[in-house]
Amino acid sequence: MKRIAALFIAIGLMLPTARGQDSDQPIIRAEVEVVNILATVRDRRGNYVSDLKREDFDIYEDGVLQRLEYFSYESGDDAQPLTIVLLIDTSGSVKDKLRFEQMAATEFLSKTLRENKDMAAVIQFDSEINLIQDFTYDFDVLNKAILDIRAGGATKLYDAIFLAVEELLAREVGRKVLVILSDGADTQSIVREQESIRAAQREDALIYGIGVRSRAGADFDKLRKFATATGGLFFKSKADLGRLREVFDQINQEIKNQFSLGYVSSNPRRNGEFRQIEVRVKRRGLKVTHRKGYYASEPTS
Repeated sequence: MKRIAALFIAIGLMLPTARGQDSDQPIIRAEVEVVNILATVRDRRGNYVSDLKREDFDIYEDGVLQRLEYFSYESGDDAQPLTIVLLIDTSGSVKDKLRFEQMAATEFLSKTLRENKDMAAVIQFDSEINLIQDFTYDFDVLNKAILDIRAGGATKLYDAIFLAVEELLAREVGRKVLVILSDGADTQSIVREQESIRAAQREDALIYGIGVRSRAGADFDKLRKFATATGGLFFKSKADLGRLREVFDQINQEIKNQFSLGYVSSNPRRNGEFRQIEVRVKRRGLKVTHRKGYYASEPTS
């Protein structure tokens, strides 16, 4: 735990005095051989397709066809549990948008979380990274945490993503989602952009980026890159409540129309290298959204 503690200090993550879970509880991680993919499928009109079966999908890893071992459609009460982390940019450049972000975010969680099944956590990031609410099933607690957020200084976007994955999502199971509201600019991170992407890919986390243009401009390409690499989506958003609500509704629908696919790689090498994934649907005229790949396990010493 020394490395983690040092990372907290170096990056500037501020832990709350009371957390939803005991931070001293040991984290047990097991090497998982199954490659998991969450995918959404749309037709030419952009409508979600839900009637596909296992035999309608082909998965390729580095161009080699894989055997699809696990398949399910993640919709309704039987869908796997959701663990959602909201990352809210509270740097000074987006201060005037914060009120709209808070209102839309609370409505999103209210519509998305299933009672006693799905959890969410909230992180605000500026010159510091504050875990203002650890994972909880309690919407009222989440609502209060979001509405209590206040704006700060500079921006540590990459650090916030890295820590959200490594210190929150990595200890969870089920479907893992990061929703980021930011102008995309990063001014102070210690962690590099690619390290944050790799962390999200390693933990099967989907990133949905909501680009909110600030007075200082924006770097939406960064948010788009995170979303594309992990199988999520990027949305531009005007600084008004109506548009933010529309974007959050789209993310809500995306989460509720996912296919879960799993396979055991035919490549036995454990070399830590990146492997490209391509999911194809045999039915014509359909578009599949999924993460671009994953990192193989590191060799054991």
